Amino acid sequence: MDSLLYLFKYLYAYCTDFMINIANITGLSYYEVNFVIFIVVYPLLLIVSPIVYMIQKFRLQSIKKKTISITKK
Repeated sequence: MDSLLYLFKYLYAYCTDFMINIANITGLSYYEVNFVIFIVVYPLLLIVSPIVYMIQKFRLQSIKKKTISITKK
């Protein structure tokens, strides 16, 4: 149990340092970087990912139909 707690503490410290470094590089505050990542980027990715999946699924189905029709000829 202690090793798991150590892992999460290390992961939290690493993520926090990463966010602080991003804030320093971009010239934004830590809170602004958090806002951009967790309020703008992450929800956008959650919305866009299923849309991209569906588009790719339909493309793959159309390619499969074309190859099946070509092989039958």
